[in-house]
Amino acid sequence: MAVIALAGCSGAPGVTTSALALLLSWPLEESRRMILAECDPDGGAALHGLLQGTLGDRYGLRNLSVAARKGEFSEAFWRQLIDLSGEGGKQDSPRDRLLLPGLTDPAQSASLGQVWKILAQMFRGIEAESGHDVLIDLGRRGAYGPSGILAEQADATFVVVRNTLRCLQAAEGRVRALEERVGDVSVLMVNEGPYPAGEVQRVLQVPVIATLPYAPKDARVLSDGAEQPRHFTRSPLMKAARTSSTLLVQRAAVRRARLAPRGQRAAGGEVTHAG
Repeated sequence: MAVIALAGCSGAPGVTTSALALLLSWPLEESRRMILAECDPDGGAALHGLLQGTLGDRYGLRNLSVAARKGEFSEAFWRQLIDLSGEGGKQDSPRDRLLLPGLTDPAQSASLGQVWKILAQMFRGIEAESGHDVLIDLGRRGAYGPSGILAEQADATFVVVRNTLRCLQAAEGRVRALEERVGDVSVLMVNEGPYPAGEVQRVLQVPVIATLPYAPKDARVLSDGAEQPRHFTRSPLMKAARTSSTLLVQRAAVRRARLAPRGQRAAGGEVTHAG
């Protein structure tokens, strides 16, 4: 399975909304889990967006800094996860789709210096030992600075880009900076503007791996906790998210295989661990 990072740029790309759509539509095999971690140092959005503040701020990334100092990080991590298995009309087994809510105040990121590194190791361990997928929402700034280690340690990093002129201009610099830090990156395109995927690839010089439709009404269910339209799970947005999740995992597997030590490739290309 995979650890996948999503990063944004200016121009309102909708990283968190895209990440939530992927979480709720991700195809899961039996006994597998999907974990979405909001790791944007500027703050998370799901607690007061999708969940409408119903859980207060009892859960989330901010609570892990104290646990890290006490040597209780692993136990605390699992306690901070919120079960979203029933969101979006999904009828999964309990605790299949889990969310680690992000910071509620950007000032809280100052206390997370060592937490980013521990989280990166935690995500790799979860994927290797349990075969669970991990999706990391890095927001617009999280792929840079101390939290950038999460992108470095991911199997693949995708920049969420809207195909508008404004967003493409902003994305060029972000893509180049990310390439310097993590190597190759790819694009998850939100199809709002006039430019086809091929033109986006030409401008950014990186592949567009998957595309989500621009669907403001359905997106507000995820970004703001709006009432779900009828048949929300079969909406174009959620159908595209399900297809996109498969494409993202495939891209991550190809990249991991290419970066694997030669001995692992010679042994038959097995680069995953348990699961």
